[in-house]
Amino acid sequence: MTLNPWRLRLLSQLDALGTVRAVAQAANLSASSVSQQLAVLESETRTQLIERTGRRVRLTSAGVILARRARSILDQMDAVEAELRGLDDEPSGRIRLGAFQSSVHTLAVPAVQTLSHPHLDVEIIELEPHASMPALLAGEVDVIITTTDFVELPVPGDIDVVPLGEDPIVLLSPPGRPKHDLAACADEPWAFDVPGSYMANLATRLCRQAGFEPEVVGRFSNYMLTLKHVEAGLAVAVLPALAVDPRFDVVAKELPVTRRITAAVRRDPRAAITVVLDALHTRSVPGCGHS
Repeated sequence: MTLNPWRLRLLSQLDALGTVRAVAQAANLSASSVSQQLAVLESETRTQLIERTGRRVRLTSAGVILARRARSILDQMDAVEAELRGLDDEPSGRIRLGAFQSSVHTLAVPAVQTLSHPHLDVEIIELEPHASMPALLAGEVDVIITTTDFVELPVPGDIDVVPLGEDPIVLLSPPGRPKHDLAACADEPWAFDVPGSYMANLATRLCRQAGFEPEVVGRFSNYMLTLKHVEAGLAVAVLPALAVDPRFDVVAKELPVTRRITAAVRRDPRAAITVVLDALHTRSVPGCGHS
């Protein structure tokens, strides 16, 4: 029996992402191509790995075992490949770093700029917290900058977490119409992040704790658009302090809420992983207490 690493990666992604369509999007393939490759993997292993339940598929118990073992096998292959490329124990290879929007230029880019290893490449990928942990588990990225406060996705036991700092949550209001607490915004129009995201869920929860249901008049995945909407007097919003660009004329009032910023990684012995984590850890979160 010869197992194809590419097909093993597709099976591992199916275990992490849950649907063939999601795997197809992550692998830049058609859903039918993914299904065909998984069928070939079943033939190669002479084992039923997938079963259909209506229009959906799920892994059999054998499929779950192989998917989870595959993740460890693929990690080892990546580690061996990096070692073979290494020169005199110099960190080498490509590390994919997933970072949420407001951390890209405040944490990820400054950390990468400090690295001085000629055979190490770091690819920065924008991933919000609701998407970054599944990507890490599926092997699509090697390191993520995220927040452990995203309660909808608890941190699995095989993930190592490195604290990077704390970031205050702020209430934003238009110039000339400042708001100093959430209760004063009960009748205001609101700008939110996209549904299901960390900030959309947090803002909804904070408004409800303040005793009202927010009237959402705009949803933006880009914080610059949210800031522009508030600056124009069209809404109020809740954002992390790292996302507040001083070029926008808005009033920011710090709330008694913070988010914990962390780096997370699958347990991986590669020297390249270690130096990227060290670079991130030495970066303090601007304006925030280092944890």
